[in-house]
Amino acid sequence: MAADDTRGDEIRGAAQGSAPVPLSVLDLVTVGAGRTASDALRTSVDLVRLAENRGFHRYWVAEHHSMPGVASSSPAVILAHLAAHTDRIRLGSGGVMLPNHAPLVIAEQFGTLEAMAPGRIDLGLGRAPGTDGATAAALRRTDRLNEGADDFPEQLAELTRFLDDDFPDGHPYRRIHAVPGPVQATSPGGVQSPHRPPLWLLGSSGFSARLAGTLGLPFAFAHHFSAQNTIPALDLYRESFRPSAVLDEPYALIGVSAFAADEEREARRQVLAAALSMVRLRTGRPGLVPTPEEAEAYAFSPMERDFVDSWNANVIHGTPDEVRSGLDDLAKRTGADELMITANAHGGDVRVRSYELIADAYGLPTPASADTSGVPSSSEMRSGDTGRE
Repeated sequence: MAADDTRGDEIRGAAQGSAPVPLSVLDLVTVGAGRTASDALRTSVDLVRLAENRGFHRYWVAEHHSMPGVASSSPAVILAHLAAHTDRIRLGSGGVMLPNHAPLVIAEQFGTLEAMAPGRIDLGLGRAPGTDGATAAALRRTDRLNEGADDFPEQLAELTRFLDDDFPDGHPYRRIHAVPGPVQATSPGGVQSPHRPPLWLLGSSGFSARLAGTLGLPFAFAHHFSAQNTIPALDLYRESFRPSAVLDEPYALIGVSAFAADEEREARRQVLAAALSMVRLRTGRPGLVPTPEEAEAYAFSPMERDFVDSWNANVIHGTPDEVRSGLDDLAKRTGADELMITANAHGGDVRVRSYELIADAYGLPTPASADTSGVPSSSEMRSGDTGRE
């Protein structure tokens, strides 16, 4: 089956500067001690503007719940906010946890986002809850959580049909339509955008890798917290891949924890604070991201120290040149088609600075020279030809 070139172009990125592959951003909207969620969201606006101006390919936010230090419980709401502050960069979910939501609701939310930012929206989907079991039960109104994960392929198929508005005759949902969506084009006088958010499957094991390959969808792997499974999952995805109307060949990105600072010591301090936040989360004490000073003064137990050492071994950090070298090596080892960088730290200013330093290290375009590759801006798409004669 030949791929639709338009959909494929919305998935594939182009490497900028000297980067080995396209670089993108994963934002967890982290909240540091002494800061508010409003502060974190202002940082997200600063960061997405930097990412757009410097040639990062896409910017995703992830769904998490009941975590004081992560203010990204509502990806669709945050993406609408970011769409209002950008013009060209792709925006998406990394991801929406499908079992937490009715497929129709997701189709409506992302159809609305697509109408706000035509041709710029990605819909990344995961099957994990993005939280602990009790919170997942509250979200799903049931404690039978395994059923949601086991039903993921069926939920995905239902969501796809809502997005394409193509339930077959006789299906109970045949007369139900996700709006905004394709049904508007078939209404009298209707004109509909040719774009539909491309679907991505996210995973940290082999299940979604195999499913994405079988369906011919792009795949995003969470290397930043499941590094030992990265190469096996990517191999499985590529071995399972079947060409589809979306892609002729596999396309895989990996999430990468990377943090750059002007001095190596400062990078170590910031990474230690993020690691302490993970220690607390993993031991049932989630909270705001601590300051580097608090992390340096913290008395880690031997078990906690082992966790920190293991966790930080998978965080590429240091000076810009050290981070660039680490990212180059990772791209070569994994064969990933795209690297999506997440930088977790206490302060928003140092997070933004980290991405700026990485962009500089790769010679990514500056605002005056950014290569937009002929992609029309949202305002151009809104004011351009709508198909009416």
